[in-house]
Amino acid sequence: MLMWSSTMVAACLVAGCGLVGTDVTPAPGSPSRTQVEQLLTAVGVIAARPHPGGYQRGCGAGQACVFGPTWTDDTDAPGGHDGCDTRNDVLAVQLTAVTYRDGTRACVVVAGRLADPYTGRSVGFDKARAGDVQIDHVYPLAAAWDMGAGAWPVEQRRRFANDVAANLLAVTGSVNQSKGDRTPADWLPPNPAYHCFYAGKYLTVAVRYGLPVTAGDREALLRVAAGCDP
Repeated sequence: MLMWSSTMVAACLVAGCGLVGTDVTPAPGSPSRTQVEQLLTAVGVIAARPHPGGYQRGCGAGQACVFGPTWTDDTDAPGGHDGCDTRNDVLAVQLTAVTYRDGTRACVVVAGRLADPYTGRSVGFDKARAGDVQIDHVYPLAAAWDMGAGAWPVEQRRRFANDVAANLLAVTGSVNQSKGDRTPADWLPPNPAYHCFYAGKYLTVAVRYGLPVTAGDREALLRVAAGCDP
Protein backbone atom coordinates (compact mmCIF):
# COMPACT_ATOMS: atom_id res chain seq x y z
CA MET A 1 0.00 0.00 0.00
CA LEU A 2 1.32 3.45 -0.94
CA MET A 3 1.85 5.55 2.18
CA TRP A 4 1.58 9.30 2.32
CA SER A 5 5.00 10.97 2.31
CA SER A 6 5.78 13.90 4.60
CA THR A 7 5.58 16.16 1.55
CA MET A 8 2.10 14.92 0.69
CA VAL A 9 0.91 15.32 4.27
CA ALA A 10 2.35 18.83 4.43
CA ALA A 11 0.56 19.71 1.19
CA CYS A 12 -2.60 18.25 2.69
CA LEU A 13 -2.21 20.42 5.77
CA VAL A 14 -1.90 23.50 3.60
CA ALA A 15 -4.90 22.50 1.49
CA GLY A 16 -7.41 19.85 2.56
CA CYS A 17 -8.58 16.27 1.79
CA GLY A 18 -12.13 14.86 1.56
CA LEU A 19 -14.33 11.72 1.22
CA VAL A 20 -17.90 10.42 1.06
CA GLY A 21 -19.16 9.27 4.44
CA THR A 22 -19.24 5.49 4.79
CA ASP A 23 -18.82 2.95 7.55
CA VAL A 24 -15.79 1.51 5.75
CA THR A 25 -12.46 1.76 7.54
CA PRO A 26 -10.00 3.73 5.37
CA ALA A 27 -7.04 1.76 4.06
CA PRO A 28 -3.74 2.09 5.94
CA GLY A 29 -1.80 5.16 4.86
CA SER A 30 -4.91 7.22 4.04
CA PRO A 31 -5.01 10.90 5.03
CA SER A 32 -7.20 12.04 7.88
CA ARG A 33 -10.48 13.89 7.61
CA THR A 34 -8.76 17.07 8.78
CA GLN A 35 -6.09 16.78 6.09
CA VAL A 36 -8.63 16.26 3.33
CA GLU A 37 -10.80 19.13 4.52
CA GLN A 38 -7.78 21.43 4.70
CA LEU A 39 -6.90 20.61 1.10
CA LEU A 40 -10.46 21.39 0.11
CA THR A 41 -10.14 24.87 1.60
CA ALA A 42 -7.03 25.51 -0.53
CA VAL A 43 -8.27 24.31 -3.91
CA GLY A 44 -10.15 26.53 -6.34
CA VAL A 45 -13.76 25.65 -7.21
CA ILE A 46 -15.57 26.27 -10.50
CA ALA A 47 -19.20 25.57 -11.34
CA ALA A 48 -18.62 22.93 -14.00
CA ARG A 49 -15.91 21.49 -16.21
CA PRO A 50 -15.46 23.61 -19.33
CA HIS A 51 -14.80 22.04 -22.71
CA PRO A 52 -12.53 24.44 -24.60
CA GLY A 53 -11.40 21.87 -27.16
CA GLY A 54 -7.88 21.44 -28.48
CA TYR A 55 -6.86 18.46 -26.35
CA GLN A 56 -4.74 16.00 -28.32
CA ARG A 57 -2.59 13.57 -26.36
CA GLY A 58 -1.16 11.85 -29.44
CA CYS A 59 2.17 12.86 -30.89
CA GLY A 60 1.85 11.37 -34.37
CA ALA A 61 1.85 13.32 -37.61
CA GLY A 62 -0.66 16.14 -37.43
CA GLN A 63 -1.33 15.64 -33.71
CA ALA A 64 -0.82 18.41 -31.17
CA CYS A 65 1.05 16.32 -28.54
CA VAL A 66 -0.11 18.82 -25.91
CA PHE A 67 1.46 17.01 -22.93
CA GLY A 68 4.61 15.95 -24.76
CA PRO A 69 5.66 12.44 -25.81
CA THR A 70 4.15 9.72 -23.65
CA TRP A 71 6.33 8.85 -20.62
CA THR A 72 9.20 11.01 -21.80
CA ASP A 73 12.32 11.19 -19.64
CA ASP A 74 13.03 14.66 -21.03
CA THR A 75 11.35 16.61 -18.25
CA ASP A 76 12.20 18.34 -14.99
CA ALA A 77 9.54 16.31 -13.16
CA PRO A 78 10.73 14.05 -10.32
CA GLY A 79 12.50 11.13 -11.95
CA GLY A 80 13.19 13.05 -15.14
CA HIS A 81 16.56 12.80 -16.90
CA ASP A 82 17.45 9.60 -15.06
CA GLY A 83 17.81 7.46 -18.18
CA CYS A 84 14.51 5.60 -17.68
CA ASP A 85 11.10 6.45 -19.10
CA THR A 86 8.39 7.58 -16.70
CA ARG A 87 6.35 4.37 -16.88
CA ASN A 88 9.30 2.27 -15.73
CA ASP A 89 10.08 4.82 -13.02
CA VAL A 90 6.55 4.42 -11.62
CA LEU A 91 6.68 0.63 -11.77
CA ALA A 92 10.06 0.58 -10.03
CA VAL A 93 8.75 2.74 -7.18
CA GLN A 94 5.35 1.15 -6.65
CA LEU A 95 5.88 -2.55 -7.34
CA THR A 96 7.51 -4.98 -4.96
CA ALA A 97 9.69 -8.00 -5.84
CA VAL A 98 10.79 -6.10 -8.94
CA THR A 99 12.79 -7.82 -11.67
CA TYR A 100 14.59 -5.79 -14.33
CA ARG A 101 15.56 -6.70 -17.86
CA ASP A 102 19.23 -7.63 -18.08
CA GLY A 103 21.42 -4.96 -19.61
CA THR A 104 19.09 -2.04 -18.88
CA ARG A 105 20.93 -0.80 -15.78
CA ALA A 106 17.93 -1.52 -13.53
CA CYS A 107 15.57 0.44 -15.74
CA VAL A 108 13.14 -1.77 -17.65
CA VAL A 109 10.79 -3.57 -15.24
CA VAL A 110 9.77 -7.00 -16.49
CA ALA A 111 8.06 -8.44 -13.40
CA GLY A 112 6.85 -7.50 -9.94
CA ARG A 113 3.80 -7.30 -7.71
CA LEU A 114 1.38 -4.41 -7.32
CA ALA A 115 -0.76 -3.55 -4.30
CA ASP A 116 -3.46 -1.78 -6.31
CA PRO A 117 -4.26 1.56 -4.59
CA TYR A 118 -7.79 1.62 -6.03
CA THR A 119 -8.97 -1.92 -5.27
CA GLY A 120 -6.62 -3.23 -2.57
CA ARG A 121 -5.93 -6.31 -4.66
CA SER A 122 -2.47 -7.82 -5.04
CA VAL A 123 -1.75 -8.09 -8.76
CA GLY A 124 1.18 -9.70 -10.51
CA PHE A 125 2.94 -7.71 -13.23
CA ASP A 126 4.51 -9.42 -16.23
CA LYS A 127 5.81 -7.29 -19.08
CA ALA A 128 4.44 -9.86 -21.51
CA ARG A 129 0.99 -8.72 -20.33
CA ALA A 130 1.89 -5.11 -19.70
CA GLY A 131 -1.67 -3.87 -20.11
CA ASP A 132 -2.74 -5.67 -16.94
CA VAL A 133 -1.01 -2.90 -14.97
CA GLN A 134 -1.33 0.64 -16.27
CA ILE A 135 -0.23 4.07 -15.09
CA ASP A 136 -3.07 6.37 -14.05
CA HIS A 137 -2.94 10.15 -14.00
CA VAL A 138 -4.82 10.76 -10.75
CA TYR A 139 -5.91 14.16 -12.06
CA PRO A 140 -6.61 13.12 -15.66
CA LEU A 141 -4.76 14.85 -18.48
CA ALA A 142 -7.91 15.66 -20.44
CA ALA A 143 -9.55 17.09 -17.33
CA ALA A 144 -6.45 19.14 -16.54
CA TRP A 145 -6.46 20.54 -20.07
CA ASP A 146 -10.10 21.56 -19.75
CA MET A 147 -9.57 23.05 -16.28
CA GLY A 148 -6.67 25.31 -17.19
CA ALA A 149 -3.61 23.35 -18.32
CA GLY A 150 -4.29 24.37 -21.91
CA ALA A 151 -2.90 27.81 -20.98
CA TRP A 152 0.28 26.45 -19.41
CA PRO A 153 3.69 26.48 -21.08
CA VAL A 154 4.40 23.13 -22.72
CA GLU A 155 7.22 22.46 -20.24
CA GLN A 156 4.76 22.64 -17.35
CA ARG A 157 2.35 20.28 -19.12
CA ARG A 158 5.17 17.78 -19.69
CA ARG A 159 6.07 17.97 -16.03
CA PHE A 160 2.45 17.41 -14.99
CA ALA A 161 2.11 14.38 -17.27
CA ASN A 162 5.27 12.79 -15.85
CA ASP A 163 5.17 13.77 -12.18
CA VAL A 164 5.95 10.45 -10.51
CA ALA A 165 5.81 11.96 -7.02
CA ALA A 166 2.37 13.57 -7.27
CA ASN A 167 0.15 12.51 -10.13
CA LEU A 168 0.99 8.97 -11.21
CA LEU A 169 -0.16 5.64 -9.79
CA ALA A 170 0.30 2.10 -11.06
CA VAL A 171 -3.16 0.49 -11.03
CA THR A 172 -4.92 -2.47 -12.60
CA GLY A 173 -5.62 -1.88 -16.27
CA SER A 174 -9.34 -2.58 -16.05
CA VAL A 175 -9.81 0.03 -13.32
CA ASN A 176 -7.77 2.59 -15.22
CA GLN A 177 -9.87 2.03 -18.32
CA SER A 178 -13.12 2.37 -16.36
CA LYS A 179 -11.96 5.65 -14.84
CA GLY A 180 -11.00 7.31 -18.12
CA ASP A 181 -10.83 11.09 -17.71
CA ARG A 182 -13.56 11.29 -15.09
CA THR A 183 -13.16 13.41 -11.97
CA PRO A 184 -14.39 12.68 -8.40
CA ALA A 185 -17.97 13.77 -9.03
CA ASP A 186 -18.28 10.90 -11.51
CA TRP A 187 -15.70 8.36 -10.34
CA LEU A 188 -14.24 7.04 -7.10
CA PRO A 189 -12.13 3.89 -6.59
CA PRO A 190 -14.26 0.71 -6.65
CA ASN A 191 -13.06 -0.21 -3.16
CA PRO A 192 -14.48 2.38 -0.70
CA ALA A 193 -11.57 1.76 1.68
CA TYR A 194 -9.37 3.65 -0.79
CA HIS A 195 -11.61 6.69 -1.24
CA CYS A 196 -9.71 8.76 1.35
CA PHE A 197 -6.37 7.92 -0.24
CA TYR A 198 -7.64 8.89 -3.69
CA ALA A 199 -9.24 12.11 -2.41
CA GLY A 200 -6.01 13.20 -0.79
CA LYS A 201 -3.95 12.40 -3.89
CA TYR A 202 -6.38 14.18 -6.22
CA LEU A 203 -6.51 17.31 -4.11
CA THR A 204 -2.77 17.38 -3.53
CA VAL A 205 -2.23 17.41 -7.30
CA ALA A 206 -4.87 20.10 -7.77
CA VAL A 207 -3.32 22.36 -5.15
CA ARG A 208 0.26 21.76 -6.32
CA TYR A 209 -0.56 22.70 -9.91
CA GLY A 210 -3.19 25.35 -9.26
CA LEU A 211 -5.97 23.35 -10.89
CA PRO A 212 -9.56 23.71 -9.69
CA VAL A 213 -12.23 21.16 -8.88
CA THR A 214 -15.84 21.48 -9.96
CA ALA A 215 -18.62 22.14 -7.48
CA GLY A 216 -19.71 18.54 -8.02
CA ASP A 217 -16.20 17.29 -7.30
CA ARG A 218 -16.08 19.33 -4.11
CA GLU A 219 -19.35 17.89 -2.87
CA ALA A 220 -18.19 14.36 -3.62
CA LEU A 221 -14.88 14.93 -1.85
CA LEU A 222 -16.59 16.48 1.17
CA ARG A 223 -18.66 13.33 1.51
CA VAL A 224 -15.51 11.28 1.20
CA ALA A 225 -13.82 13.36 3.90
CA ALA A 226 -16.64 12.59 6.31
CA GLY A 227 -15.65 8.92 6.17
CA CYS A 228 -11.94 9.47 6.81
CA ASP A 229 -10.46 8.96 10.25
CA PRO A 230 -10.35 12.15 12.36
